[in-house]
Amino acid sequence: MTLQLDARQRAMLQEMGITLWQPAPKTAPAVAEQRPVDRSAARAAAGQAAGVDAAVMERPPAAQPRQPQTQPQRPAPAHATVTTAPAQGSASSSSATANATLRAPQALYPNADAAATPKELGSGWLVVFETATPDEPFGGDSGKLLDNMLRAMRLHLHPRTHACVLERSVPGGQEINTDAVKAALAETIAELQPALVLILGLGAARATLGNREPLGRLRAAQHRLADGTPAIVSYDPAYLLRAPDAKASAWADLCHALAVVRKAADN
Repeated sequence: MTLQLDARQRAMLQEMGITLWQPAPKTAPAVAEQRPVDRSAARAAAGQAAGVDAAVMERPPAAQPRQPQTQPQRPAPAHATVTTAPAQGSASSSSATANATLRAPQALYPNADAAATPKELGSGWLVVFETATPDEPFGGDSGKLLDNMLRAMRLHLHPRTHACVLERSVPGGQEINTDAVKAALAETIAELQPALVLILGLGAARATLGNREPLGRLRAAQHRLADGTPAIVSYDPAYLLRAPDAKASAWADLCHALAVVRKAADN
């Protein structure tokens, strides 16, 4: 004899400790399975609220069409070697001073077609940042994210998009001789004549601008370097990997930088 039991009856028998040895009928679950929150969709909504599309920085570089390119050259460190002195009263005050180097600029997309470069991207871009892979600006996860960010701005179409890496011999918060860094940066700008300098990260911003303000205030301001070249500050890719909710704000910074260059190109 076969018992025809509905789901409620089966649940009652199970609560009573009675085991049913016949297979349960295939019925739709009474309660819909709860789905996890889609945080990427939430970030995209936040970006749209700010007038930007933050999801564009989530895509891996391989998923986007790219032109054939060579690995950026790995020049030896150039420009000034910056001597850093520890703060007075610190535990390291008796140790040898640490050094930081502003490396020679590297072309990030040297195979881009200059004839096809959009006019609104200006004469060129210089990106200043710190990275754990100074010989390979696109190395590691932070490098992939940097590539995504620049491609979202269409800077992969500009052969005059350069990276200038600030490298410290001892990572950390040691004080940097900003005058030497700014002098090295001025030399690079005189050579490349970029339309804008994009500075990523608090350490790079303080070293190049000589400004001790927190990152939020540095991001909110539009800076002018000694020769008048505009500069915009934003988050560095390594931070965005740790705090992905900040990607929409970072993309807003990048859009601001694009707007500055576009306005200058139209004049």
